[in-house]
Order: sequence, then structure tokens, then C-alpha cells
Amino acid sequence: MRRAGLGEGVPPGNYGNYGYANSGYSACEEENERLTESLRSKVTAIKSLSIEIGHEVKHQNKLLAEMDSQFDSTTGFLDTSDILQDNMLVSGFEMML
Repeated sequence: MRRAGLGEGVPPGNYGNYGYANSGYSACEEENERLTESLRSKVTAIKSLSIEIGHEVKHQNKLLAEMDSQFDSTTGFLDTSDILQDNMLVSGFEMML
């Protein structure tokens, strides 16, 4: 598909500036550079954000592992207490007989 007005007055074979005759650095190229820089800064921001999220996830996983360990030790303590309480109950009942 050919756009009207592009390439008019341009010597044959001179397509390096996308049909903008004698402009050197075209407005289209300037817009592309601006958009490229904008995209580059957004990608950089997303990259740093994803790295920060990764660090936060590692920290949260460490905290969860510590909590899991503490819950396991608490469960063991409660199990032992329950067994001792049952033993005291049984021995107290036997003393009453």
C-alpha cells in the first residue's frame, strides 16, 4: 500500500529517510526515539519492581518457614502436655479407687 505524498521529489533509490525529502532526521524517527526511550524507562521500572518483589517473596518465605517451625515446636509441647495431663488424670482416678 502506498501513501500519498511520501517520496515525492526524492531521487530514485533514496529511501533512507522514509520518504521525507531532505529532512535528514525525520519527525517519524524523532517520535520513534521518544517512544523507545519511554518504553526503555518503563521496562527498567518494571524490572526493578520485579526484583523488589522477588526479594520480598524470599523474605516472606523465610518468615513463614520460621512460623512453621515455631508451630511445630508448640504442637509438640501441647502434645506432651496433653499426655502428661492424661497420665495425671488416670493416676488420680486410680488413687480414688
